Amino acid sequence: MDDSEEMNPDTIRFGWEEWVALPDLGLPALRAKVDTGARTSALHAFDIETFGPASAPKVRFTVHPVPGREDLVIPCSARIIDRRTVTSSNGESESRYVIASTMRVGEESWRIELTLTDRSNMASRMLLGREALKDHITIVATDRFQQPKLSYDVYTTARVRQAAPNRALRIAVLSREDNYSTRRLVEEGEARGHTVEVIDTTRCYMAINALSPEVHYDGKRLPRYDAVIPRIGASVTSYGTAVIRQFETIGTFCVNGSEGITASRDKLHAHQLMARHKIGMPNTAFAASPKDTQSLMRLVGTAPLIVKLLESTQGKGVVLAETKKAAESVIDAFRGLKANFLVQDFVKEAAGEDIRCLIVGGKVVAAMKRTGAEGDFRSNLHRGGQATVVRISKEERETALRAAKAFRLNLAGVDLLRSEAGPKVLEVNSSPGLEGIETATKKNVAEKLYEHIESKVRPVPVRSRRSMPDE
Repeated sequence: MDDSEEMNPDTIRFGWEEWVALPDLGLPALRAKVDTGARTSALHAFDIETFGPASAPKVRFTVHPVPGREDLVIPCSARIIDRRTVTSSNGESESRYVIASTMRVGEESWRIELTLTDRSNMASRMLLGREALKDHITIVATDRFQQPKLSYDVYTTARVRQAAPNRALRIAVLSREDNYSTRRLVEEGEARGHTVEVIDTTRCYMAINALSPEVHYDGKRLPRYDAVIPRIGASVTSYGTAVIRQFETIGTFCVNGSEGITASRDKLHAHQLMARHKIGMPNTAFAASPKDTQSLMRLVGTAPLIVKLLESTQGKGVVLAETKKAAESVIDAFRGLKANFLVQDFVKEAAGEDIRCLIVGGKVVAAMKRTGAEGDFRSNLHRGGQATVVRISKEERETALRAAKAFRLNLAGVDLLRSEAGPKVLEVNSSPGLEGIETATKKNVAEKLYEHIESKVRPVPVRSRRSMPDE
């Protein structure tokens, strides 16, 4: 009687090397060496870093799944279930983190425990110990690949990137304020299983060099973040964008880039950028020190006019001059203070109302209408304005999207006025508040932001598409 007649029909035959998949970790093809002499299985990992609360610690690591292909990097994360001292065959002991993951072989899958260690000098990126082998597995020690073969080519396909696992991310919110928006970003991120840390922008400092740029905070180097959400206040724009540039240099995904934030904060630059992209906006004029105030006013139109400080935020430093004489007085006063300012046409038909479109990842995810307080032409909620949900037109939606795209912002609040000539953009905000729009629209904007971050960070970064060896 041969071996196949003696074995149970449910028996799984394993050679001394097999193809396996770890779908929980985004690893669809690995060659594993079977070693019944080892108790615990091991997975090749490097850049191992713990994160999360002490009550539920997690570990983040990266894997080179294909021997000899260091350009192919798979980022992974998992919950830590234990830490064990493992002694290798040469007698060396090492303390390793232990995680759990589903292993798939052929048509079957089951949970196994894995220790994380550097196996870069090993031919197999994974070792299967006896604890991971089910009772009905028979080892054929003289042969390899008794189970269906897989291929490393899967790492070059879009399908793998789309099927990347929902791994936990480590995210930094750059903010100096404990306000609604910051708290919502932490709350929503943690609800999705991520670790979210609030970092005071002004307490960051940077090591600027070509080989290993770093960001430090409170005496320590900051860890590697999967993503950074900038909430840079207007008063620290210059330093805040320098910190963002440093994260960009490191290679961290930043929801909004330094260039977009800088352009949106400089009102003159912002209007020039919108003009370049042919985005509708109120007629605007600027001069450093015009000799003739009336000439500056004529560039815009007749009174009433809006005179706006370039550094103004939340409606501060914005004045409505209802008559020509009042406009002259305000302009002369601003010039006397050596302040930089814009003069804009006042869109009367807007009647003290504007529309805030909240854009995430190239989509308008929420929109609200803001109405100024009684007797105030400014509709800012910080100045007592009221917000209600609004249905925007196709033209308004397209204008808002074009504005956010012009500034290359993944998260933006675009403020529009409804005029007789169509929508006109007042401002593009690179750090829009969430409280007003979430309250008015009942939409979970923070959730949409995390969905966008996950779509950008979780896909597998494949740097080249040359064919890969199967064996």
